[in-house]
Amino acid sequence: MLDALRNSAKSWVAKVLLGLLVLSFGVWGISGTIFQGVGGTVVAVGETKVSPIEYRLAYDRQVAIVSRQFGTRLTTEQARALGLENQVLSQVVSNAALDEQSRRMNLGLSKDRLATIIADDPAFRGINGRFDRATFANLLRNVGMTEEDFIVSQESAAIRSQIVEAIADGYEAPATMMKALYQFENETRTFDYIVLNRDLAGEIAEPSAQDLTDYFEANKTSYRAPEYRKIAYVQLKASDISDPAAVADAAVRADYEARLDRYTTPEQRTIEQLNFADEGAARAALGKLASGMTFDDLAAEEGKTSADIRIGTFEKSTVPDPAIADAAFAIPAQGGTSDVVNGSFGPVILRVTEIRPEATSSFDEVKDAIRNELAIVEADTILLDVHDAYEDARAGGDTLEEAARKQKLTPITIDAVDRTARTPDGSILSDLPESQTLLAQVFDTEISVESAPINIGSEGFLWFEVLDILPARDRTFDEVKDRVAEDWKNEQIALALGTRAGELKTRIDNGEELSAIAAELGLTTDTKYDVRRNYEDAVLGPSAISVAFAGPEGLVAIADAVGGTSKILMKVNQVTTADVPTSGTQVENLSTAVSRRMGDDLLGQMVALMQSEFGVSYNPTAAELALSAGH
Repeated sequence: MLDALRNSAKSWVAKVLLGLLVLSFGVWGISGTIFQGVGGTVVAVGETKVSPIEYRLAYDRQVAIVSRQFGTRLTTEQARALGLENQVLSQVVSNAALDEQSRRMNLGLSKDRLATIIADDPAFRGINGRFDRATFANLLRNVGMTEEDFIVSQESAAIRSQIVEAIADGYEAPATMMKALYQFENETRTFDYIVLNRDLAGEIAEPSAQDLTDYFEANKTSYRAPEYRKIAYVQLKASDISDPAAVADAAVRADYEARLDRYTTPEQRTIEQLNFADEGAARAALGKLASGMTFDDLAAEEGKTSADIRIGTFEKSTVPDPAIADAAFAIPAQGGTSDVVNGSFGPVILRVTEIRPEATSSFDEVKDAIRNELAIVEADTILLDVHDAYEDARAGGDTLEEAARKQKLTPITIDAVDRTARTPDGSILSDLPESQTLLAQVFDTEISVESAPINIGSEGFLWFEVLDILPARDRTFDEVKDRVAEDWKNEQIALALGTRAGELKTRIDNGEELSAIAAELGLTTDTKYDVRRNYEDAVLGPSAISVAFAGPEGLVAIADAVGGTSKILMKVNQVTTADVPTSGTQVENLSTAVSRRMGDDLLGQMVALMQSEFGVSYNPTAAELALSAGH
């Protein structure tokens, strides 16, 4: 929102649309007094009020923006799942607070200045580069605003930006802070480390029944069964309604003959080449081949291995060097060699070691694939008809299964699935269509509620229905006894490994070398050089990197390896503090980012104080009515 407010006197798009895109005030919440009962007003901040129409317009625009980002119109349930209602509310309240402050400060904007702002906006210019009223009217119509409403919002946004710019713009982070941040981000460390695997933990005794019971009781919440839902769904894609048997043999044959090149594989040749310093050397080598020397012996004489001379298998059109392509594909037989060829990188002699002739798949080999493709193309033409017929059947009272069967679709029932696509036995439903979107909507829908279909890309639809809800519950010990035993043992191994690592760390603290301890344990010492805080490593992971930066040079530390089943024992050998340059892109970018962030923080605190001082009233009933009226 801050960027939109800063630029609100420069672009109508920022004032009308982009102000809804960046919703940083959402993290501040709505401070002040929140209460119901403010009549037809959705939000009131002091004497500044936001009407249901204004609130709905802000919401609709935000939904439109996010819908364009996803490439599909969001349903009410999807918008709610994304938190758009709360985001728009926070944005509306923040803008209202700034408007109330500008009202109290008697800030204004002259008509001439407002006219200049509108006239100078590039969005409203015609082909002659000047303000064009028709363009202006068309753009406003597209976003659903009258000219009067736009002028009012333009004026409010321009006045609001005066407060934003006064508070947040022009702030410059102190030089001392910039130096500290630069050195923090660019400090590097070199350290040695060994990986202590779980086999160094030693033998772990089997747990008693009491051990497992105690462990279960202490960690009962981690074994809690999540909420599961029983669902039915039906998918409609062209492949679901295609009928290959209905495709005539003549149509299959005609498609095959029309696209015969699609079923033809061009000739391919495996090519080797010997490079020479100049044409004289190449001619001399060619003479040796003519005298009976083999190409392999010639390559050996030139000090080349088979891997050195092989350049690959190619179709003629894919050979990187056209001169080589012509010569290689002119060799009459497999095993033959070329004359001296002037390639892109000097003279060469070629050998073709394998020739795969051009081949065309027969009609019988590909007819089934062609028939299936033609059936899917035909199904695409009736996809929307099937969609409409299904919807009509549901509107007529058919169940999901009945409507699906009428359209020859296959309904699928899943007895229990949680939000992560897991079933009660722990397996993952990897074949669930549109899994993330489907489950998000499933867990935001009540039993037997008919929901709008989910778009499957641009090629189909997915309908679902919640049949039952199995609430979250505590599992009994007997249900998870095997998991408890495994978790208990893993914990004991981790404790024992941690103890062992601590003992080894003490030895290094007392003067022993990490490399000597590694040799004693049969381990290898590895070294990481000049690592920064943002370094990523598949073994060490973020935790170990963080530990490596947790102390001075000479630090000996223990960290968890990735996965948590091993420990990292490390020693920091060198800490290098970066010299801070006086100029440069990195310094400028860091300074800009930090200054902007601090300016944002100041603005955030100021808006929160405004909300607290002026008081914020919110009428959820009016907001709900405004949204329901708009959809």
